[in-house]
Amino acid sequence: MAVNVDDIRKNADIVEIISSYLPLTLKGKNYFGICPFHQDHSPSMSVSREKQLYKCFSCGAGGNVFTFVMEYEDVSFLEAVSIVANKIGMSFTSNYQKPKEENEEEYKILSLASLYYQNNLQSKEAKRAKEYLYSRKITDEMIETFHLGLALEGNTLGPLLEKKNYQLNMLLSLGLIRRSGTDYYDVFQNRILFPIENPDGKVVAFTGRVYLKDATPKYLNSKETVLFKKGSVLFNYHRAKEKVRLFKKVILVEGNMDVMRIYSMGFYNTIALMGTSLTKEQIELIRKLRVPITLMLDNDDAGKVNTFNNGELLENAGLNIDVVRLQKAKDPDEFLINFGKEAMEECLKHPISFLDFKLSYLKENKNLKDSKELVNYIKDVLKVLENVDELEQEITIKKIAKDYDISYDLLKSELSKKVKRREPLIIESKEEVKIKKNKYDICAKAILYYMMNDVKYIKMYQKYLSYFSLKKYRQIANEVLYYFEKHKTINLADFLSYVEISPIKDDIKEVINIIKEEELTDSKMEEYLKSMKKIMIEEEIKELKNNLKNTFDETLKNEIGLKITELKKEKEGL
Repeated sequence: MAVNVDDIRKNADIVEIISSYLPLTLKGKNYFGICPFHQDHSPSMSVSREKQLYKCFSCGAGGNVFTFVMEYEDVSFLEAVSIVANKIGMSFTSNYQKPKEENEEEYKILSLASLYYQNNLQSKEAKRAKEYLYSRKITDEMIETFHLGLALEGNTLGPLLEKKNYQLNMLLSLGLIRRSGTDYYDVFQNRILFPIENPDGKVVAFTGRVYLKDATPKYLNSKETVLFKKGSVLFNYHRAKEKVRLFKKVILVEGNMDVMRIYSMGFYNTIALMGTSLTKEQIELIRKLRVPITLMLDNDDAGKVNTFNNGELLENAGLNIDVVRLQKAKDPDEFLINFGKEAMEECLKHPISFLDFKLSYLKENKNLKDSKELVNYIKDVLKVLENVDELEQEITIKKIAKDYDISYDLLKSELSKKVKRREPLIIESKEEVKIKKNKYDICAKAILYYMMNDVKYIKMYQKYLSYFSLKKYRQIANEVLYYFEKHKTINLADFLSYVEISPIKDDIKEVINIIKEEELTDSKMEEYLKSMKKIMIEEEIKELKNNLKNTFDETLKNEIGLKITELKKEKEGL
């Protein structure tokens, strides 16, 4: 007999399901195991049979039985439900309807454009483009894998898509055509095209490279659009994310050609920058892979600078990094062509730590026999050591003290002063970003987490707050309230299954993953609600004061003043 998702969730014991993937040990009322979603060295993942939830108190991963299978097997929600159903001997027929995708038409246009370009590269007009690719040792297999295409000379794509009833304005907004006066022209012409795909593997933009001599510019990229933000994607991410767990590492390189070459040699865990510096969004994508990162950027001075800068960004985000600097080649593409796969494997087996790279980098172009330059170098090193663990600090200080005949105690004292002067950091975990948390976010996420766990906390929210000023949290609260109104109860394990088809499911999961509290108490909920109320009153007072400055109406000024006084009294009474 076919059953629904809730039936499967209620009949599946999360302890038994997770035990089929990894060993669990009973400690107290919960089970513990090595977390498979980060480099865990001691059991930090707790599994609750009572709540039917798992939670890693190191990396923050958590959810119900379906979440675990989705993350572990790297499958969709419905595939995870089917896997769990098979494990417990139940059949599953999906009655979930996938919501209509946002920007569906735009994705379809870019997909058609990509197919058109791919067909061009197989046409007789592609002879010179193919010769160029073969001269760069790009094989037909690589062309097929990465969906390379060719933009022909002249205006061909625009008219083709217009005949398929796609509006010119939409083609303009997607950066496929441009307008000159009343005429429209293809943006990409006489270029080999590399599709840029989002984390789901959908084409969102193109990079066009010239293949004819003296043509300029060398590269032409799609403009930013509703689908494409350069700082939100990484080249080849959607392919690499399927493979990183097998390799237990991700390789970050600079260029598309580097990725293609490395991937073709069997290093399927490789992604490329979309510029010289990583953005917050790109770092978050890398964090989701939950594996260490090897930086293998170009072997020139610029590549060295990029390694230092991007390594700092990743390290500040709490990620585990090492570095490979390839010798006798300008980049990974050239290295593999000249020296082959085995040489690359050997390099990857012997990376240097990012700390060692930084210490070496800071020495460059310095005359350390000059006392002033030596002092500057030591200061730079001490600044680097502020953010590493005590063992690395100790080893490095001892080495510097020995190498430069400087007092160990003096170095230790100087470092201690620097650490004390730093602003306090709230550390989410070893794998999480070390950041100073926003009080609003802390309270909002805690309140929402409580609401997802018990009806009484929903009622407390409705009575004492009933509203979040930020849209993101307001939407999550509305999702919780809708679930409660529909089911008259709430259970976090079931709620997580319900929100899998919600467009804000990632925001909801962020709330689940960031909260570390196991015991929920009424008094803590009251504290969070009171704090949130105060913050929202402060926001309202601030806004009213701005309005007061910008109004010349005396009556309105008096009304605003009275309102500010009332709000201050309300805040004092909390």
